Amino acid sequence: MRNFSSEKGKALKAAFPRTIPVMTGYIFLGMAFGILLHAKGWGVGWALLMSLFIYAGSMQYVATSLLASAFNPIAAFIMTLMVNARHLFYGLSMLDNFKGTGKLKTYLIFGLTDETFSVLCAAEPPGNVSRPWYMFWITFLDQLYWVVGSVVGSLLGSVVSFNTKGLDFVLTALFVVIFVGQWKETDNHIPAMIGVAVTLLCRIIFGGSSFLIPAMAGILLCLSLAKKKMPRREAL
Repeated sequence: MRNFSSEKGKALKAAFPRTIPVMTGYIFLGMAFGILLHAKGWGVGWALLMSLFIYAGSMQYVATSLLASAFNPIAAFIMTLMVNARHLFYGLSMLDNFKGTGKLKTYLIFGLTDETFSVLCAAEPPGNVSRPWYMFWITFLDQLYWVVGSVVGSLLGSVVSFNTKGLDFVLTALFVVIFVGQWKETDNHIPAMIGVAVTLLCRIIFGGSSFLIPAMAGILLCLSLAKKKMPRREAL
């Protein structure tokens, strides 16, 4: 039991520094969500439960409007599928990474957000650290930041009025920070260049409102074709 606890402790210590950029973004984005949810008439309990069991970032923002509208499960299902369809490609990309994770696999799948996906793809645990527990702590800490931000935002929204215009730009800034960090840490920049090139091409072809899913499919296809020519860590 002592060795097992030590294994988890080492993984937590190694994982925490990797999640700091996500913490910076998730705390503020979570707070914005909590404030917005409270403004719609839903209290802190709803903020906590939604962040624990939905934990879908942008979909939680959309859900604040769905909660305020007439009940329409079909429309809610279609909207959720459209907003979160990119996670299908995330899951396919993480098939190899999640092998051998045992009982932790279910939670790793549930907690795979955009930012967590980016960190897991770039971060490799030290040689003496359990990879499954390392990935678990990254995923768990990221969700913890979001939950804390949501609850704090809801509580603040009950006592202070906020103008949240432009606050969601924190998410864009967070993606830039993660991208730059990955670029500096790797010698092979082919995956990053593929991602940028395919995304720009799809943006031009499909337009700003419809390019995301084609871009993710194109990136997955290109990386799959280039995988044999890249080191394992870079290929994902």
